[in-house]
Amino acid sequence: MDQQLYSIWVYLAQTPLLWLTATVGTYQLAVAVARRLGAPALLNPVLLAVLVLVGLLWATGTPYATYFEGAQFVHFLLGPATVALAVPIYRAERKLRQVLLPGGVALLAGAAMGVVAAVLIGRALGLPELVLRSLAPKSITTPIAMGIAEAIGGLPSLTAVLVILTGMTGALCGSEALDLCRIRDQSVRGFALGLASHGLGTARALQLDAEAGAFAGLAMGLNGAMTALLVPPLIRVLGL
Repeated sequence: MDQQLYSIWVYLAQTPLLWLTATVGTYQLAVAVARRLGAPALLNPVLLAVLVLVGLLWATGTPYATYFEGAQFVHFLLGPATVALAVPIYRAERKLRQVLLPGGVALLAGAAMGVVAAVLIGRALGLPELVLRSLAPKSITTPIAMGIAEAIGGLPSLTAVLVILTGMTGALCGSEALDLCRIRDQSVRGFALGLASHGLGTARALQLDAEAGAFAGLAMGLNGAMTALLVPPLIRVLGL
């Protein structure tokens, strides 16, 4: 019986649809659990799904490359999903025009601070230069961050991990931190979440408010371009 179950598992594990189904099913289950419990920040569906999937891969001894053969279909949809963020941005066009100047200043300051603070804190902790270069673009979406890390001599794979950790931290704690600062304007809250924690922060903002989601998506996209421009000169100024 055990041998039969093992044979079935070996067959299913080689089928890309298994891991695609596991990814989608795990996320849907995480969403249902979070909603049932009132959608607290600590039960972010993305975080829950990642933890379950990592545990499943570890328990079954499945290499990431095998998993990605199925999950790549979800990865492909990241492009259309990012483009779809233009819809809430378009709906908030009037508000966007009103805050164009302060938004531009906040974008510049936030992008620069995200790089400088990460490098200075890492240096204070005694991290090696390779890690500091990998850490510099941690506040933007993964594909852009990995490209920047490679261009400045960092380690793209390490940057990808740091980007995910940054996004999860923002999604878990960002809204509560803004509450402590008594920031109530949804456009400001969304812009801050998207600027500091890219896609995961944007997803959290969309869960909370449509206007916040629109500004988070805008900040996420603009911060990728701004950080790509700022990182090379800033790391030279910081002595890397």
